[in-house]
Amino acid sequence: MTTGYVRGEVTVYLTLTFILLVSLVLALTESASIQMAKNYRRADMNRAVECVFAEYQKELLEHYDVFAIEAGYESGTYSEQNLLDRLSYYGADMENDIKRIRLFTDQNGELFMDQAGKYMKHKYGISWADKYLGRTSIWKNQERQADEITREEKAQTDRLEELLSGQEMELPGEENPLEHVAGLKQAPILNLVLPKETQVSEKQVVSEDMPENRENQTGHGTFEDVESEGGTLDSVLLGGYIQEHFADFLDEPKGGSLDYEVEYILAGRQSDRENLEAVANKLVLLRFVPNYLYLQTNSTRQAEARAAAGTLCTLLAVPAVTEAVAQGILLAWAYGESVMDVRTLLNGKKIAVVKDDASWQLSLSGLMKLGTEEDTGDGADVEGGMDYKDYVRMLLFLEDKGKLTVRTMGVIEKDMQTVYSQPSFRIDYCVGRMEVDTVCKLRRGISYRFQTYYGYQ
Repeated sequence: MTTGYVRGEVTVYLTLTFILLVSLVLALTESASIQMAKNYRRADMNRAVECVFAEYQKELLEHYDVFAIEAGYESGTYSEQNLLDRLSYYGADMENDIKRIRLFTDQNGELFMDQAGKYMKHKYGISWADKYLGRTSIWKNQERQADEITREEKAQTDRLEELLSGQEMELPGEENPLEHVAGLKQAPILNLVLPKETQVSEKQVVSEDMPENRENQTGHGTFEDVESEGGTLDSVLLGGYIQEHFADFLDEPKGGSLDYEVEYILAGRQSDRENLEAVANKLVLLRFVPNYLYLQTNSTRQAEARAAAGTLCTLLAVPAVTEAVAQGILLAWAYGESVMDVRTLLNGKKIAVVKDDASWQLSLSGLMKLGTEEDTGDGADVEGGMDYKDYVRMLLFLEDKGKLTVRTMGVIEKDMQTVYSQPSFRIDYCVGRMEVDTVCKLRRGISYRFQTYYGYQ
């Protein structure tokens, strides 16, 4: 009897195939399980980071429309560990390290300026800035002309002194516009331009305590992948933000450490008086340009200047000296008119951008009364002209953006401490961007490393 066989090739093949299939399924399941664990860890971290950034300083947002985490958490001490502890509190209890972080005071306040600009664009739109963007080239040109005329004035003064020295003679002191204006320039400018009975604020801050002058906390790492380039638009938007959020000489004081906040932002001096003086001097210089150019084109007023020069130089009888004195009188006259313009602005009135016979305020005889008891003029209001806030906007544009931004943050810090009851607040503790490097354990010795970024936009 013959015994039968059943060949087993198919059974072994199917067994091997089944084992491979099961291995594949198990591998895919494990891979999916690991990926799911990674997703959970990422979700935990994303949720924790968002919760931390939701703890923004509410008074900073309410009063200044910018977002930031105050990393001192009202303790008065900055520490990145405070942020890591908050991440753990919100469920991201892993091995976390802050890979890069940006504070408000880093890079001359680049992050703060970016937020301020976005606030202005969101509230008013780009069209708001367009009407000022068209004027920026004029503003720059006027600043350049002011520098040129200042140099011309010095050269003219030096030439006149040289001519007088060569003749070994001096001009008479009485009824001499040159000597009178030279004396005015030595006096405090506020004595000439402030409205009568005006009380100047005597508030001041400790200069060394301001962010512009002290050593601040700094972040680390670069954010080139999320930063935007600044330009003329940013300067216009920043100026608009400053004028919207801070008080100037004509505004009602907020009760902070300084009353003239915009003037501090422009000048950076420690007292209200010094800041107002600095701004007034800048305005006199800006107004000097159109006033002097007007005199150079007005033959009647030039004739008055030559007649006055002829009277002063009667005994000298040197034509070159007489002509130099006439030009000096025109420069002195333009300065006097500029003083009257700034006085008008500080009275809350408007002045003509470009002068004509009707808008010119100061006669040559009136120049000799400027700064005396007989000087009673407050300036005439010109319909359609520019007011103090218009000129402040020009000065804000012409000033360095970095300096403006840091000084602005200094005012915010002081106001937060004194006006909004946050005595431990420091602007250099304020965080606006952060990236966290995380290492977490999944299972069976598997580790997962990833980065999480968040920043206020």
